[in-house]
Amino acid sequence: MVAQLDELIDQYQELIRPPCPEGVLASDRAKLLVSRLESAIDRLAVPGSSYAKQLALHREQKRTSLKIRDVYSIALGLRDDLRAGWTESVVEMVHAEIHSDYIEMAKVLLESGFKDAAAVISGTALEVHVRALCAKNGVDTELPSGAPMKADAMNTELKKAGAYNEAQRKQVSAWMGLRNSAAHGDYSDYDRQQVRLLVDGVQDFVVRHSA
Repeated sequence: MVAQLDELIDQYQELIRPPCPEGVLASDRAKLLVSRLESAIDRLAVPGSSYAKQLALHREQKRTSLKIRDVYSIALGLRDDLRAGWTESVVEMVHAEIHSDYIEMAKVLLESGFKDAAAVISGTALEVHVRALCAKNGVDTELPSGAPMKADAMNTELKKAGAYNEAQRKQVSAWMGLRNSAAHGDYSDYDRQQVRLLVDGVQDFVVRHSA
């Protein structure tokens, strides 16, 4: 993530390095760089963070001559905080700790021969994390009737919101299917190795998609 911002920040510094022709900040090259900086901030900043809010504010103001400097400043701050590890919120750290406990419990159960209990616990941890991701990404977790949205539906909505891609959506759906088999007593639908992949996969998913 930091490398993406490094590249764009270097391009900005190259753009304004003397000798700098009058009006260069209004050039096609500058406009392209603004678009790429905005896209990088959208992609890398946590929704609802100060970086996302600052970018939204500048877009609303529709400023032109200073816009590239404004967006550059946001990108620079985001890059430096990412590099320093300061973008992880307290809520994200608490969620990570809780999920780590559940995953460790699932690992112990699996090693002790209780594959079905391990599948249920790791699958439940996955669903809780998916719900937290919905909150982070502004995805509604209730149906118009007021009933809670099912896990697979939340998974689909997260893909639509850009939280992850279609391949990840399919993988999460497969993990949820295995958890459902375990929860409904269909123990012959899967084996110990599949549960091991579930446990390891959920652990990696929680790390890569913090909530």
